[in-house]
Amino acid sequence: MSFTFAQMKTAIQDFTDNSETLFVSHLSDFIKASEERIFKSVDLDVFRKNVTSAVSLNDKYLSVPTDYLSSFSLQITAAGSESFLLQKDVNFLQEAYSGSASTGLPRYYATFDVSNFIVAPTPDANYTVELHYYYRPDSLTAGADGGTTWLSTNAPYALLYGSLVDAYIFMKGENDLVQQYEKRFMDQVTRLKDYGEARENSDAYIDGLPRSPRT
Repeated sequence: MSFTFAQMKTAIQDFTDNSETLFVSHLSDFIKASEERIFKSVDLDVFRKNVTSAVSLNDKYLSVPTDYLSSFSLQITAAGSESFLLQKDVNFLQEAYSGSASTGLPRYYATFDVSNFIVAPTPDANYTVELHYYYRPDSLTAGADGGTTWLSTNAPYALLYGSLVDAYIFMKGENDLVQQYEKRFMDQVTRLKDYGEARENSDAYIDGLPRSPRT
């Protein structure tokens, strides 16, 4: 079972029995809120991305990708040799590498602001870097009515129940019904976490098959 954008909107209206104009105008908001909760709750390999960029001579700043959520690693290449920068607090970098003489091959990086990383020491040449990061994929609401996303295809009910929580809150619905959909949403998120954080990143040859107590 999977949902297209149109099918998801229809399902929300069917579950809530609500096709009022103002409610319908907020369907995309309910879906995006559900997506955001899932992105922030579950670490899935499918939401990892690698991008190649460069740091420039005497420029200690590196642009953050627009879909960036968090870092896994930042790799730098110098003279054909690759190494990883260590992530530090921005205050440490600014105190340890203050002054115009603090240049060299960058060893550390930190998040400077919403748009930039800062590296230290300040690059003494142009270097290629590769950022491995957790990203925010395009929302189901960003595509056509017939479009799908990984979540709407592989975790359709997590997306649906999360949307219904916000839909019923918007409707000022009964608290017990909101809690019921919240519980169903969390059940689906738990299954998704089991997939993304236990099965997806394990190897049966190394770790053996998952085991559970005999009943």
